[in-house]
Amino acid sequence: MGAVRVVLQRVSRAEVRVSGRVTGKIGVGFLVLAGFAPGDTEDALAWMADKLLGLRVFGDAEGKMNLGLSEVQGALLVISQFTLYGDTAKGRRPSFIEAARPETAIPLYERFLAALRERGLEVASGEFGADMQVEIHNDGPVTLILERTP
Repeated sequence: MGAVRVVLQRVSRAEVRVSGRVTGKIGVGFLVLAGFAPGDTEDALAWMADKLLGLRVFGDAEGKMNLGLSEVQGALLVISQFTLYGDTAKGRRPSFIEAARPETAIPLYERFLAALRERGLEVASGEFGADMQVEIHNDGPVTLILERTP
């Protein structure tokens, strides 16, 4: 049983394209790669949304990571990423059996986006299941892995 997994990158800007069309674009903020497991709950989605909102990883006047997303008027670009559940322990090809199947993952992804927006955040996104090209200008670089296990 898994939990929402996120790889977060602090960015100066980021955008995602599907078939050459921009589907999501932000300036300063977080690029969020989000993977979902079959057992994920509303509580897990809310916890992750609150965690993202509360992280203080932007530099203050002294350059210390002291400011949160809202304090820098930041935005989120959220990309669904089932490969975060790739298990490479055996063989040469990853196994994705721990990732939620699309019929479960799509509603989780949509509820996660809604949970972020409900908290007053500007949220852009990719397209679930699409072949996407993501352009990231990682700031720092700052990259964090977030997961709350049940």
